[in-house]
Amino acid sequence: MEKNTRGLRDVVRRTALMGSLSLLLPLATIGFVYFGAETVSSQTDRVLRAQDPGVRGGTGAAGGPLAGVTDHETEYFLAGKEEFEEAEEVSEGLGPTLNLDSCGSCHSQPAIGGTSPAINPQVAFATASGGRDLVPPFLSANGPVREARFILNHDGTPDGGVHALFTITGRDGAGACRISQPDFARELANRNVSFRIPTPTFGLGLVEQIPDSAILSNMAANGAAKTVLGIRGRANFAVDGRTISGQTNRNGNDGTIARLGWKAQNKSLLLFSGEAYNVEMGISNELFQNERDETANCLIASHPNSVTHPEAEATIDALSAIEKFAFFMRLLAPPTPSPDTPGGAPSIASGKNVFNSVGCAFCHTPSFTTGNSAVAALRNKPVRLYSDLLVHDMGQGLADGISQGQAGPREFRTAPLWGLGQRIFFLHDGRTSDLAAAIRAHQSIGSEANGVVQNFLGLTENQKQDLYNFLRSL
Repeated sequence: MEKNTRGLRDVVRRTALMGSLSLLLPLATIGFVYFGAETVSSQTDRVLRAQDPGVRGGTGAAGGPLAGVTDHETEYFLAGKEEFEEAEEVSEGLGPTLNLDSCGSCHSQPAIGGTSPAINPQVAFATASGGRDLVPPFLSANGPVREARFILNHDGTPDGGVHALFTITGRDGAGACRISQPDFARELANRNVSFRIPTPTFGLGLVEQIPDSAILSNMAANGAAKTVLGIRGRANFAVDGRTISGQTNRNGNDGTIARLGWKAQNKSLLLFSGEAYNVEMGISNELFQNERDETANCLIASHPNSVTHPEAEATIDALSAIEKFAFFMRLLAPPTPSPDTPGGAPSIASGKNVFNSVGCAFCHTPSFTTGNSAVAALRNKPVRLYSDLLVHDMGQGLADGISQGQAGPREFRTAPLWGLGQRIFFLHDGRTSDLAAAIRAHQSIGSEANGVVQNFLGLTENQKQDLYNFLRSL
């Protein structure tokens, strides 16, 4: 076997030097199938057809604070959680346009701070508290929470911004406000709408503390093997040279790497909080001072709605809502994987080996370590997120037509996989709930994942089942 394996590696190297992807992918596939044929599957019975075992039950010990937080830090965590769960009202600055009235409603699966729940709260919200909105055709009661972005303006220039689904018209406290929903039917007919679902916020304080140097070092690691599979990924230089203004997905002022959001467009949890408060709920704040819609009769509040209160007696009461949101997410513990569910521990262990051998781990990096932090619970800690935090070209099949920063229309940050076992909807737009379909969707014209997916397709059904079990154990 050693001789055969060495010979095969030589063939792959020669093929890579020729630069022939059409030859490379079949050869890479043969190599990994050969490895698999020598590996005894952990499945006791032969699997006729592998399938997604489905959403793992329970909360996975999610929704609580990091281990090791102090009593004072816990107080801030709980204050942030309360704000995160609260349903806002028009009198508190909600709207004029919005996607929902609460952070917690979007981020509730499998626990507070997670992602889209099984029952979409947006459907009921359309007419809540006297609302007169229609439910857009891309929402359903058992579908994912979604925001809608328009790809182009009517003059053909790039749009890319969020177009709020709902308004405050007719709702309690809205008075004479009269404002219309966007014409989603027309934009859908023109194929001009792209969707996003909520990203989980578990463990984001750890992600925030990963040093830039660790991300860049990991990007450079395993360069030859990544090249063979067509994997690039970047912390994103978009112009010649290394000028700060040309560093995509880096902060335009200080040059540090952004890492939060579907396109790694946000640098910090505070920025993430302020933007979401304004975009998703229409609530202006100290980071985003202006209303997104300035229709005169709909400006119910006279000033930014979430601000610091210097006159408050207690420090925690002086904080604005977005600062409390950031504290909650920063101290929110990562998901806890299952050691034996689904499929049993041997199957999960085998699936982890398959995950590594086919090349998934080149982008879904299993672990980083945080650097120094003022919070001891975040200092020098493992971050088992299964993401390299880089953006990759995912090809035509997953392209959303949207650029953020300089992350282009086909590029997305590698989605962290921790907590995947309890997610209901997959991919940036929630198009599928089937893990196997989500994997196959990574393969399309121009996708950096084509080589890895080709290796996946060459696995035996038992190996695929082990892989699914491993992913659902996370």
